[in-house]
Amino acid sequence: MLLYMSNGSAGTKSTPLHSVSVAGAVVREDGRLLAIRRADNGTWELPGGVLELTEAPEAGVAREVLEETGIHVEVDELTGVYKNTTRGIVALVFRCKPSGGAERTSDESTAVDWLTPAEVEERMAEVYAIRLLDALDENGPHVRSHDGRYLLDTSA
Repeated sequence: MLLYMSNGSAGTKSTPLHSVSVAGAVVREDGRLLAIRRADNGTWELPGGVLELTEAPEAGVAREVLEETGIHVEVDELTGVYKNTTRGIVALVFRCKPSGGAERTSDESTAVDWLTPAEVEERMAEVYAIRLLDALDENGPHVRSHDGRYLLDTSA
């Protein structure tokens, strides 16, 4: 499939530009979920980041999780596609299993923790918590949009 992105020129309709990110919903055998507290804004989120141009999504997830947490993962399956309509970011979330390494912080994270689903709901904004919680059920992949703060109802 050919994807065309353009800023457009004067007098022509432009095609929106999007950024693609990947994130790992890392689930331990005891059901706890890997989360980071971001260094730039202090919010709790799942580990992830921008997909490199030449990188496969699964490789990007493994790289981002390792960089931000010190945890090696086996990438299982896509559990959701999430679009931030304000920033034009499309996030692909993959369920993963930890396969080694040790928790550590990085330049991008000030804390790394394994949270219960209840703790995910307490610590994370809804638009990020739902990504981890969606990964726990077998009804995916989920497709959701949000404006950066609130999930948008796209069923209408």
